[in-house]
Amino acid sequence: MTGLVVYLAGPGKSNEHENPHIVAGHETIMFTAPTGELTHEDAIELAGKLDTARVVFGTEVTVTSKRKMNAAIDDGVPRSVALADATSDQNVWHCSLSLNPDEGALSDEKWAAIASDFMKEMGFDDPESPRASARWIAVRHGKTTAGGDHIHIAASAVREDGTKVDTFNDFKRSQQACNVLEHRHQLVILSSRESERGSRGIKPAEAARARRAHAPETAREAMERTVRACATASKTEAEFVRRLRAQKLLVRPRYEKGTTGEVVGYSVATAPTPAERANGGRPVWYGGGRLSKDLTLPRLRDEWDRSEDARTAAAAEWKATRRGTAVTVSNGRERAPVDPTLIARAAQDIGKWNTYLASIPTTDTAQWARAAGRTSGVFAAWSARMEPTPGPLAAAARTLAASAQISAHQRAPVTPKRLSAGGAALILLQVGTTDPAAGYMLLLHQLTKTVQAIADAHRAAGDLARASTVETLARTELAAVRARLQPVSATALATSPVSVAERTRPLTASEQRKAYNAEVDARTDISDEIKEVLKARHADTVGRPDLSRTLGQSQSPRAAPNRQTTRQNEPGLER
Repeated sequence: MTGLVVYLAGPGKSNEHENPHIVAGHETIMFTAPTGELTHEDAIELAGKLDTARVVFGTEVTVTSKRKMNAAIDDGVPRSVALADATSDQNVWHCSLSLNPDEGALSDEKWAAIASDFMKEMGFDDPESPRASARWIAVRHGKTTAGGDHIHIAASAVREDGTKVDTFNDFKRSQQACNVLEHRHQLVILSSRESERGSRGIKPAEAARARRAHAPETAREAMERTVRACATASKTEAEFVRRLRAQKLLVRPRYEKGTTGEVVGYSVATAPTPAERANGGRPVWYGGGRLSKDLTLPRLRDEWDRSEDARTAAAAEWKATRRGTAVTVSNGRERAPVDPTLIARAAQDIGKWNTYLASIPTTDTAQWARAAGRTSGVFAAWSARMEPTPGPLAAAARTLAASAQISAHQRAPVTPKRLSAGGAALILLQVGTTDPAAGYMLLLHQLTKTVQAIADAHRAAGDLARASTVETLARTELAAVRARLQPVSATALATSPVSVAERTRPLTASEQRKAYNAEVDARTDISDEIKEVLKARHADTVGRPDLSRTLGQSQSPRAAPNRQTTRQNEPGLER
């Protein structure tokens, strides 16, 4: 307690604490609490008063982290040792309440009312309850480093009569309490909490590791996108495991408690670098649910083949990861090469996906959350193939993944005729080249329709904030992708059938379109639909500056040689 209160009264990690002072607290504390800015001596005295009940009654408050214990057991640590290592003394309860920087600042009196209501909702200090209260204080010391007005609450986990405060499930209960207070005190309502769509936050330690490694994102964010792409492209659980291992992720199963038979979950990690291993670094494991609510194994299994043969194959792959041996199948779908001309097939699949989405009622939150998650998987697969570092495709995947975050009780029912968009994800993840651009433009056109449909579903459900976020995605990130795929008028002219003599004068816009259209019509390697897309794109860009290099390749109508697609070489696609 002393360490916490001294910190709250001190300068802060970035010297962000200004004028730290008490705005509310337990009545015993407030009766003699110092007024004005807290000093170091004040903090030490306050900590002693807050800790009085624990010291007098000798109450011990310990908490066991089941996640830490299970992870240690999975690493081979004896259960008794793992239990001891995962158990810690937690007699101090610390929580901060913060506003969005856009909300401005509140008065001390307003924060005092909010803090008192919050501690009542959390069961620490409820005058109407027969249970004894626990001592606490609320300290205000300026804005966060991000600019948000906030307070910190330091409380004892031991009540005035020596009994323990029930802090079970306090993370979830605190969110519920905040929702109550937002309505009660006319604050801005956090829509993600209101609709139970909150996504996993980034912890300071994760962000610090990314900064030290000069990485553009945290390891968890990168793994979430990789796992999502692999899950969406996979047709079976065994294929999913093989894809994860092919992406150089460490994978391990979580078995039913006390057994090594039924796999009920999984964890992934990135392998430590040689430097990290030299310094004693070990893999940091993340369960599917910690990556994203819709990436738990039960949720993913809703999308895969669950026949007896598929379950047997999955068990073999999980056992291989446990033993550190090679995959059991070396010629699965994930290794089949995909011809670039099948990008048009991916666009067709997304077109059918859009037709399917049109049949989902706007009130079916679970189905639309699933749709957002699967579409996010398509963008994640595209990003994995096209972006060496996270770009607009990765941002699109991240935005849509947030729309997939719903509670377990809202799980979408499995129906025999529902589509999955898995075929498009498979093609994008395994296509052999970035050409042809026309196919990608058609795919982007269909995905833009998908994004708008998801935004419309949010709006119809009353979630205007999420609708606006998804629509912003279409205007910014997808526009950036479209800019990279813009056609090239100058290159088209270089291969135009217009005679050399005619080129001694500048061609009119009509002549340019006519020449380009003739060239496109002569192609035999693309469908009529793609030809129309090419023509429309060229018509929109006649007279623009030369953009002859997109995605690192020339994009003339003859950029890729004519090729015949053979059905026997086409991988099995999930439609």
